[in-house]
Amino acid sequence: MSDSHFSTLSVTVSSGVAVVELARPSKFNAVSREMFLEMPQVMHLLDGRDDVRVIILKGQGRHFCAGIDFAALANNDSHQECPGRYRERLRRSIMAWQEAFTAIERCRWPVIAAVHGACIGAGIDMITACDIRYCTQDAYFCVKEVDLAITADMGTLQRLPRIVGQGRASELALTARTFKGPEAQQMGLVTECFPDAGAMLEAAERTAARIAARSPLAILGTKRVLQHSREHSVADGLEYVATWNAAMLPSSDLQEVLLAMAQRREPKFAKL
Repeated sequence: MSDSHFSTLSVTVSSGVAVVELARPSKFNAVSREMFLEMPQVMHLLDGRDDVRVIILKGQGRHFCAGIDFAALANNDSHQECPGRYRERLRRSIMAWQEAFTAIERCRWPVIAAVHGACIGAGIDMITACDIRYCTQDAYFCVKEVDLAITADMGTLQRLPRIVGQGRASELALTARTFKGPEAQQMGLVTECFPDAGAMLEAAERTAARIAARSPLAILGTKRVLQHSREHSVADGLEYVATWNAAMLPSSDLQEVLLAMAQRREPKFAKL
């Protein structure tokens, strides 16, 4: 994929691994109107590619994401129109911005977030929609919205409690306190915390390569079943995976794994 069509994101694909970089380093990768539009476009394109198995999401420059670029989203016309019409338009805008991060979660391929520097506000919205999260020891996080007199509305309040627990999520969201990488790992927000960005990216690439070497049907099935189980009872989840495997289990991928084991070699899977 060429990234020439995107002004706020950089996209490269190699050996089944797509790397998506937030590409506004001069603004500390703050989320602009353009990034809100481009993120779901990128995720939709990667979702449709049969040579992608996993995605790494990272930021260029000193920080992962400094939150929303309010200057870029400023609207000076709100006082010039009917309040009801303005509020309806604002509601539709918020829902469109939510889609930017929901698209990460909805993408059939797993997404690994690699966080360094600041991960504030919209950055938390972004990484909680990912499947795996890594960070550096000096990374720092903040659910910032209450400091700005607003309620977080792009996914943090819905996804963070499922990751770190309701009580911890409430404390972080209500106080807007800053916490660093080691605490993020201790609470379960990130899987692992690394001494520097180089070590973190090496680990993210190793994990991505390991995932990319697996059956594409097994990868997307595992992501979908995990997401379904998060929202449903154990019984519902078991019924769902039974139906899923009834459809997907009779595949050439399973036969390839068995043959590779017999021949003592690594399996090779066809594109979807």
